[in-house]
Amino acid sequence: MNTVLRLEDFCVSYRTVEAVHNIALQVDEGEIVTVIGPNGAGKTTLLCAAMGLLPSTGSLTLAGERIARPSVEALVARGVALVPERRELFGEMSVEDNLLLGGFYRWRKGQRDQKARMQEVFEIFPRLRERRPQMASTLSGGERQMLAIGRALMARPRLLMLDEPSLGLAPLIVREVLQVVSSLRQHGVSVLLVEQNARAALQVADRGYVLETGAVALEGPARELLHDQRIIDTYLGIGTKH
Repeated sequence: MNTVLRLEDFCVSYRTVEAVHNIALQVDEGEIVTVIGPNGAGKTTLLCAAMGLLPSTGSLTLAGERIARPSVEALVARGVALVPERRELFGEMSVEDNLLLGGFYRWRKGQRDQKARMQEVFEIFPRLRERRPQMASTLSGGERQMLAIGRALMARPRLLMLDEPSLGLAPLIVREVLQVVSSLRQHGVSVLLVEQNARAALQVADRGYVLETGAVALEGPARELLHDQRIIDTYLGIGTKH
């Protein structure tokens, strides 16, 4: 199995404060990998640095190619897309126009397949087809999350990074969104999922990393972590063991 993303000795600092320390992490082709942990553990910082939004030290490798100076432009050019925690949609633009903007990089490179790609996104998210002319600001929370993921998929990424996709959503909608995330394997997309809802994340992931105070405290297959007593006691609640 080919490795899509590998981080080694990966560190991120805010001035003199090191927020992420010596992270070793990898995402293989067709795999969903989740990073869980408490608030302030460094999950979002890790994701932003891996996307080139924050300066970092250490090694970042994409599909076997070492990226000496990770930047958003370099990562996007190599097939990486990020759905940020706040979704960052253009509220006064329609669902269709938001999706078209997601495919702008490919259009700029002369790849005129945006309409075909949009139909593929509508097959993944049928509700977006129904909301096609609607302003993004009028969508429900779940629909906005679907649109944010759909917009990222317009770029045909090989790796999709998701930051807290369950944030602010009702449990039923969380399940629906994460089921779609799970199905992305079938579309050739690997996923790095940062999530505070540990149970939901581990149920859809293949492997997981537990981040505490900026360092990896535990890692392994998601099914094993889901039944690990330390994870149950700390993140899943006492009732889970029964």
